[in-house]
Amino acid sequence: MIKSMTGFGRCEIAEAEHKFTVEMKAVNHRYLDVNLKMPKKLNFFESAIRSLLKGYIERGKVDIYITYEDFTEGNVSVRYNRDVAAAYMKYLTQMAEEFSLENDIRVSTLSRYPEVFAMEEQTMDEKELWKGLEKAVCGAAEKFVETRIAEGSNLREDLLGKLNRMLEYVDFITERSPLIISRYREKLREKIQELLEDTRMEESRLLTEVTIFADKVCVDEELVRLRSHIAQTKEALVAGGSVGRKLDFIAQEMNREANTILSKTTDLEISGCAIELKTEIEKVREQIQNIE
Repeated sequence: MIKSMTGFGRCEIAEAEHKFTVEMKAVNHRYLDVNLKMPKKLNFFESAIRSLLKGYIERGKVDIYITYEDFTEGNVSVRYNRDVAAAYMKYLTQMAEEFSLENDIRVSTLSRYPEVFAMEEQTMDEKELWKGLEKAVCGAAEKFVETRIAEGSNLREDLLGKLNRMLEYVDFITERSPLIISRYREKLREKIQELLEDTRMEESRLLTEVTIFADKVCVDEELVRLRSHIAQTKEALVAGGSVGRKLDFIAQEMNREANTILSKTTDLEISGCAIELKTEIEKVREQIQNIE
């Protein structure tokens, strides 16, 4: 099976103490580019998350959004900074003496001074936290892959249809090419006869001219390679896996062959067919950009 590079996945894991929500979405990209957005307290797990995702994704620009809620009570404590309070009292007392002021500092007043009291989060149990986060990431990744596979299946059917149409164009050019040489031979014979009138025409010279023309317009090699490229593309689509880069290269080669045929031919029907072939190849190449 093949996978599209676009996809979406979402998973929510709610436990007694925590709740994780993970959303993933992706678009086309030449390589794997993962952009993580999550709370700072989860930054410790970034490397583990990236390693985990490599088992699900090989290519694409992936945006991942992680939200976290903590339901535990008492996970924050108040810390009293005695040294800070003592420093405030020392300088307040000194100010009162230097400026002959009444020292009216109360506990309630001192407690409002910066850093006298500070809120401090309790240390998290990283192993327990990772269990929940891992479940959420894996759940979102699995759904994400499911959407990629479903779209990949549609892409495969569409591409196989386009490849079959390309093969029809190749068949048409293959059948028509010999007729061009035959017609050229007859036209050349008629023209020479007109010029020479009753003079006997040299068959060897005619054969030489026809051979030179045939060599110029011969597209047998290009047609053989096109058939081979089409067959390779079909095989890769059926085999599946991460074949996007390989298929993109083959599509470029097919385009080169079509351009060569177009440049060699002198026949309007083959030219029209070659243009249609190029158009179909371009459509195939655009679709291949969506394959992982």
